[in-house]
Amino acid sequence: MHTIQQFASHTPYWVWAILAFLLWRGVDALKPSRTSLARLAVVPAIFTVWGLWSLHHRYGASIEAWGVWLLGIAIGAGIGWLLVRRQSISYDAVDGHLHRTADYSLLPLLVLTFIVKYAFEAALATAPALADDTVFRMAHLLVSGGFTGVFIGKFLHYLRVATLSRQQALPT
Repeated sequence: MHTIQQFASHTPYWVWAILAFLLWRGVDALKPSRTSLARLAVVPAIFTVWGLWSLHHRYGASIEAWGVWLLGIAIGAGIGWLLVRRQSISYDAVDGHLHRTADYSLLPLLVLTFIVKYAFEAALATAPALADDTVFRMAHLLVSGGFTGVFIGKFLHYLRVATLSRQQALPT
């Protein structure tokens, strides 16, 4: 219990703010909604920025690190796309909003992603030498990229629905 308190007390406030925001977004997604693409881009942006920070800060943005992280993103994006492909989504080209059914995958994904990314960062903060351990480094980058990719893939699917709807709404 003391270790958990140590981690919690040394975690910057902005990390807790991100967690609170992610929980709010996850709970909000449990009901059908009307939302903008810009709003849906926030979660993928948060995890992308977090991943880029880690990539640069922990691994010096090496070519190897970029490659593994981007591979994770590609795999995750495919999974994210599959998670929402059967979801009922429509786009109103007049008001620029998506209408979607409840997304029951978002809250558990957000919580799991936060926990995993937090755990990797906490491990690196307490044992910086882990950044030089090949297995740890590859796991961190692949998993971090994978989770980021899931949210990117979901967003890309929403973007595709909007783009196709806009094209169909154009006069011929």
